[in-house]
Amino acid sequence: MKLFRRRPALPAADRPPLEAEERVIAWCACEPGGVVVATNRGIWLPAAADRLGWHEIHKAAWSGRELRITPAEVAEERDGYTVLVDGPVTTFLLLEPGEVPDQVRSRVTRSVAYTTHHELDGGAVRVVGRRVTGQDGLSWAVRYDSGTPVDRPEIVQATDELVGAARKTVAPPP
Repeated sequence: MKLFRRRPALPAADRPPLEAEERVIAWCACEPGGVVVATNRGIWLPAAADRLGWHEIHKAAWSGRELRITPAEVAEERDGYTVLVDGPVTTFLLLEPGEVPDQVRSRVTRSVAYTTHHELDGGAVRVVGRRVTGQDGLSWAVRYDSGTPVDRPEIVQATDELVGAARKTVAPPP
């Protein structure tokens, strides 16, 4: 009696253009068509031209049938960090999900090395340091809560200080 059933290999026609060190770790067919392919570097979504890195996913939710991905989009580049906003949510009905939901959850979670939420005068901000596969150090970003006046000089200065303090906490100077 066979206890484990090996999943068939990803068909060549569905294989995304992987980088040299990139490998497929899970995949499944989905509706509205195509496949979702999880690799050690990120996730390839149907009809997407590029991979979405694990560090580029702001939220991922699994309903038991549907995988919802909210990418983080760069709103502004600042000295030493980026300001992120939610990108458009994409939802896929996974036909035979297999390991895809677990891999997405664990790899997005593992990409977060540091996260804190801070109240500001007139709003709040989340400071996040994330691991990027194939890159040394952390990638730093902030995401302001809705309604925060992000362009006010005192908000920008406070954010700069919070990111600077976070960087020192994670990697204190020698």
